[in-house]
Amino acid sequence: MHTVTELRLRGYAVLPAPRTLELRDETVRLDASWRLKTTNLPAEDISVSVLTDALRETCGLTAPEATGGTGERVIRLAVQPGAVDTATGDPRDEQAYRLRISADGIDVVGNASAGLFYGVQTLAQLLEGDGSGPGRLPAGTITDWPEYELRFVHWDTKHHQDRMETLKRFLDWMGRFKLNAVSFELEDKFEYPSHPVIGCPGAFTTSQMQELVDYALARHIQIVPNVQAPAHLCYVLKHEEFAPLRCDGSNYQICMDNPEARRLIFDMYDDLCEATRGVDYFHVSTDEVYYAGICEKYRTPYNPENRSLTWVDYAIAAHEHLARRGRRIILWAEFPLLAEHLKLLPADIINGILGPGVPEDFIRALDERGLDGLAYAPMQGEERLFPDHFAHIGRDGRPNPGRLADAWNTMNCVSPHSRRHGLGTFAAAWDDSGLHNETFWLGWAVMAQGGWGPGAVAVDQTVADFMDLYHGRDVVNMTEVYRELQEQARFWETSWLRTPSTVRGPVYGYHLEKKPITCQDMTLPSPALPALPDLAVEPVYRGKYAALLAEARDRLRQSDRLLGRLHANVPRAARNRYALEVFLSLARFIRHHIETLLAVDEVEGLLVAAHEAHSQGAGPRARDFLRRAHGRIAHVVDDMDRVYAELVRVWELSRYPRNVEVAGRQFHHVMDDVKDHFADRRADLTYHAAPFETLRLNEYRDAIEEILRRYA
Repeated sequence: MHTVTELRLRGYAVLPAPRTLELRDETVRLDASWRLKTTNLPAEDISVSVLTDALRETCGLTAPEATGGTGERVIRLAVQPGAVDTATGDPRDEQAYRLRISADGIDVVGNASAGLFYGVQTLAQLLEGDGSGPGRLPAGTITDWPEYELRFVHWDTKHHQDRMETLKRFLDWMGRFKLNAVSFELEDKFEYPSHPVIGCPGAFTTSQMQELVDYALARHIQIVPNVQAPAHLCYVLKHEEFAPLRCDGSNYQICMDNPEARRLIFDMYDDLCEATRGVDYFHVSTDEVYYAGICEKYRTPYNPENRSLTWVDYAIAAHEHLARRGRRIILWAEFPLLAEHLKLLPADIINGILGPGVPEDFIRALDERGLDGLAYAPMQGEERLFPDHFAHIGRDGRPNPGRLADAWNTMNCVSPHSRRHGLGTFAAAWDDSGLHNETFWLGWAVMAQGGWGPGAVAVDQTVADFMDLYHGRDVVNMTEVYRELQEQARFWETSWLRTPSTVRGPVYGYHLEKKPITCQDMTLPSPALPALPDLAVEPVYRGKYAALLAEARDRLRQSDRLLGRLHANVPRAARNRYALEVFLSLARFIRHHIETLLAVDEVEGLLVAAHEAHSQGAGPRARDFLRRAHGRIAHVVDDMDRVYAELVRVWELSRYPRNVEVAGRQFHHVMDDVKDHFADRRADLTYHAAPFETLRLNEYRDAIEEILRRYA
């Protein structure tokens, strides 16, 4: 691994870093004298449009078609099979390119159209320059191709629905980072023409999905449908017409051996195959099928072997069904599947979860069966508000390397099995906690580097390259912004108590046997109220929560610094300014929580002062302290309304309002019957504000007002 690449040493940001480069000690300057020449490329070729857009937007240049006259300096784009000898013998060869830069001309040659596209993306990044200005290129040759054929990003939309323009922008940035596949976890965000009740109001139509697919394919990206089944099926089984298919009465899992249940799921597969023509893969998921066959209607007894065989039978049936439609399937080869049953799976199934945590018996069995796999790294799982990108101390008090380091480790220390049969990488980012997708891009970028060139650069260089490319060179201190947002989010998350849920009853848990568990709410107690007639009060926060209040004061100072950096960077952002707006909405939301804690402490102090004033016979002073306490709490309540409204306004610039009525159809909101998804607690974005509501400050404000009235 290189500590710093030569390109980075010269001031250039390229992500992912190229495989090989030979640089000369000179710089080529682009100006209006340069022309563009294409060989056997259609005028609408995506590589041509990407380069012309980059020349115009980055350098202010329009490079007309070369005329062939003398004295012209030409940028040549061409597809030439075999131009780069990769010796891979597989589809990675088509993604190879060579980029030569000299004062006399620039040549971008791809073994196929995908390779040319990736070469143009590298040239477009180099156009940003070395820090002294755009259009200054390093002379030399870059020869490049990926380590992994497929480089997946996971778009999880189970708890939100992005706008079409948002998804196209995501696809553009995927192309820039040479990511080439999307596992699009749709749940009810698709219309499912065969069973329209499943699709939520306003769900994507078949034509909209095909529009996205075509847009992606033009950029050499496959949008692979990901249908959650046969578990995590609340979005289907919540409807009463499917109630007979529930496994053991739970809306979490369907009775997967039931022919009618399979027909339902396969109908959904067919609907999405029709809406994603041109795509080669299908993600059948099989995620967390904890209770395969628990109803014992088709196989007894319910034990580990029969759970595994039930899973295998379903996987084989899904494979046969989708193979007839020309799709190669991806699934999670995990519990309840037993290693001894891997040999029963069709050989062309792709296992979507490879990594250091895969048990050794699974690795041996996968290797013996020769199944291709995807090196899997979750860039977000259960964190609230912002992911744990960087190293930190976990809730258990132990050091945690952070998700970026974990991803790097997966790419570089993954099992020998995945090196022999590693087809691709999978950068997961679950929407269970309802985070905004803009918080995922740093993780996706690190996985883009890991999928293209694992071990080529250190994580910290990839982070620096990402900041330069995604936010622009004029935006400063962005790594610190990400770190501080992470720390602020962890404070917000860990400052709440966990208590048995008042909104959700016991649900299925993660157990070898069906066993209900108690869900938890995030909550804090209301502050103390004074008692009449003497205003006696026993503070709640000043003693028990003294450590929390002390940390809140430190976090307030950090919030000042974070907000200052964000406000300073917003006008500097050359691109993706919207990401900074999202970060501002989060920073303000967390700051309100910090200020609430400090306000509650202040209010309890005012109430203690009111009691002391009363004890000294100073009734007017006591009333003044009560008025100040009331005003302070009223301000906190009003400010929450403002902060939450701003968060909603910003988030809904890129996504549709959550679960609203469309054309007279209302969303049928039922929570998942097993997994404690934070974001499914509410039908709208108020799930973020739900913990704040447990303080009951509205009622507390009114109670103080009533005490003040009676005392007066």
